Amino acid sequence: MPTITSFTISYYALNKDRTFSEGDILTGLLTLNLEKEIGIRSLFVKVKGDADVYWTERSSTITSYSTHRRLFKMKQCLIPEETQGTVLPPGSHVFKFSFKMPERGMPSSFKRNHGKVVYKLEAKLSRGWMMDRMVEKEITFVSKAIPNIHRLMLSHISSTDKHLGIFSKGSVHMDVIVERRAYAPGETMKIVAKIDNSSAKEMTPKFSLIQDVVYRANKHAKNESDIVYKKHGDCIDPKTQMEITCAIKIPPDQMTTIQNCDIISVQYHVKVCLDVSFSFNPEIQFPVVIIPFDLSPDHSPRGDSDPALASGAQYNVDSPPLVAHSGIFGYPTAQGFAAPPPGCPGNPTLLGMSGIYPTQASNMTQDYNSHQSFNTFRTVPVNRPVPSASVRTTDSVSQSDEAPPSYSALFPSCDTNF
Repeated sequence: MPTITSFTISYYALNKDRTFSEGDILTGLLTLNLEKEIGIRSLFVKVKGDADVYWTERSSTITSYSTHRRLFKMKQCLIPEETQGTVLPPGSHVFKFSFKMPERGMPSSFKRNHGKVVYKLEAKLSRGWMMDRMVEKEITFVSKAIPNIHRLMLSHISSTDKHLGIFSKGSVHMDVIVERRAYAPGETMKIVAKIDNSSAKEMTPKFSLIQDVVYRANKHAKNESDIVYKKHGDCIDPKTQMEITCAIKIPPDQMTTIQNCDIISVQYHVKVCLDVSFSFNPEIQFPVVIIPFDLSPDHSPRGDSDPALASGAQYNVDSPPLVAHSGIFGYPTAQGFAAPPPGCPGNPTLLGMSGIYPTQASNMTQDYNSHQSFNTFRTVPVNRPVPSASVRTTDSVSQSDEAPPSYSALFPSCDTNF
């Protein structure tokens, strides 16, 4: 029978989608179940974010490119090493921790074949000469740091004129109008194209929403483009004027735009073109931004979050609901509530050792519909007083000396094209 029967970490959800954003409070529990008494040198939990890029190119030789960015790291000691060892008796021991996510802009969670942006909780139990025990859980981060978002909510119009050249007589003029350039997953973008075909050729309008992903490493870049949506309109006869409306629905699981990471970017653009045989096709392209749902002007409360969370109601400690899974990286809707659950202090509490577990909110469920009950916490005798858990919340602890990119450099305010 092993001495440690389970060592788990879990966190409290702020919304149904279990996502976090800048400035949110991340609170959770670290649970240690023991079959026998053990001595512990230290116990800590940390939250961190990392971005990685990696790909291989084959020509006459095989060349690999990779780079890493530490976005931030914060650590809390639940049993500091300064105690020179602590003895825990058999039973269940539950430790609480709490972090405030950095308020500066960080990229949303992302995973693809050649790169990823990952946020995770990680706990480590050290027992001296025994092998360390570690546990980790990924969390989903959705960035709300969208610069100049008010400009993206304005209507946009682009135009093009084109002479069709040697194999055709005449010209074509096209205006493309959209009500705004920022949309949330699940919303519908309405595009109006006004076409004046003054040529002798017939033509077919085509509408596309395209995702562009760029990975950067060692002064090299790798580009990927995927068509999210594509549709053809009706054929436009020669010497004809026509207005065509196309509705593009953003997929509900579409990942948001990433522009605040220097090694990975995810951007979108709309392309409207006129397919003309034996001629260069007239086209218009303009960028669009996929934003979290609650930043959209069409956002309204969806009723999918626990009403008790919004009202700040108090709950029984014997059923502190936990999130057992951190979700998939598909960019679900960002939370509407950024405040910490009631009764969650900024510093962690060592349950059964340094105090009594504070009252918590009952919205903290595994799936927002069911509750998971825990045994009553017992006072844990130790062979020496355990000091209060120390907190180290230094932001942007990097593994290298390279400073994080300047936000103003990534998003210059004087940009008039986007």
